Amino acid sequence: MRVAGVDEAGRGCVIGPLVVAGASFSSDDIETLRDLGVRDSKKLTPKRREFLSERIMEITDEVRFFEIQPRSIDAVVNRGVKLRRLNYLEAAAMASVVRELSPDEAYVDAADTDAKRFGEFISRLLPGGTRIISEHKADDTYPVVSAASILAKVRRDALVAEIRERAGDFGSGYMTDERTTTWLESWFSRESACPPFVRASWKPVQEIRARLAHESFASASA
Repeated sequence: MRVAGVDEAGRGCVIGPLVVAGASFSSDDIETLRDLGVRDSKKLTPKRREFLSERIMEITDEVRFFEIQPRSIDAVVNRGVKLRRLNYLEAAAMASVVRELSPDEAYVDAADTDAKRFGEFISRLLPGGTRIISEHKADDTYPVVSAASILAKVRRDALVAEIRERAGDFGSGYMTDERTTTWLESWFSRESACPPFVRASWKPVQEIRARLAHESFASASA
């Protein structure tokens, strides 16, 4: 039996894409993944993720990635259609990955607060034949999802590193990072347009832009 794990990296980040990864394995390989010590990528150091990523690529039958760029995220967030926002966009990306892998079973880390609904979203977008198991914290429970989590994180880190080479050090890209907010403030103090690698629809980004625009207007009016 072929079993797949699917997970994402970068959902809450304001800079860079959201990356969905899926990896399929023979059911006989699951114990090998456990022996490797795969786990939620957030609980691993970058060096350990890199090492495990290489080993996972040696074991997996097939890997697929789906990158959701910031402008695609902005489009669904700004459209504001209930149950057709980021969760649905992520479910559609996961369905695309599962469709290409075509496993017997696919375990996914649910992004929706309703894990069952998230799994149903994915199932409706598939031609059938694959059983979807959607659970919260699946990357902690199932080695195949842990493996996908690691692959997604390593892939996204590489993409973000490319952005950083062009744009300078913006920190982690999460709004809890002072370097990220400082970088955004610096950018919007010089430029009115949002760069294509930043999620313009994210509320903290909008708040920074609005505050700087107000300060600029107040200074010009003084």
